[in-house]
Amino acid sequence: MELLSKIKNKELRNFISFFLTAVLGAGTNFLSQIPYKSLFLNLGYQDKPAFNLSVFAGYLTATVVSFVPAKVFAFSAKESGNSKRESIKFLIIAIIALGIQVGVSSLALDYIANRLFSDFSLFLREKASHLVGMGFSFFANYYGHKFLTFRSTGIYDKIKTRSAR
Repeated sequence: MELLSKIKNKELRNFISFFLTAVLGAGTNFLSQIPYKSLFLNLGYQDKPAFNLSVFAGYLTATVVSFVPAKVFAFSAKESGNSKRESIKFLIIAIIALGIQVGVSSLALDYIANRLFSDFSLFLREKASHLVGMGFSFFANYYGHKFLTFRSTGIYDKIKTRSAR
């Protein structure tokens, strides 16, 4: 954290902070997908649905693990007083990024990994495809949280005043 305080450019410092907190979520996501796939296979799912469901479950696990570090460290919203509102917006952005991650992972597996790297094991093809999906999801999360979650947009206040009528 001391090293980050030496970075003068606030945008760069925030991006690096988010990246570092995202590493925690990404590690959780990447590693938890493996036992989740085994679970879904044991429940009787075929490889492709088990893969998609395991990417979904890994992402949800990582979302829960990464909310507080993102709020406190990446976006300096520790004492914003808007934790309820931020958690709702965090969830909305997370759902959008989840769709991106599962969709891109699935497409990467079908159209790149399975076609171009069929000599590699299914495990490696799936993990590489999962990483591609996580990369796209990272940017969706970063920009979504930066411009919506931990920023006051005024939308909440407008909805609140309309519902009070």
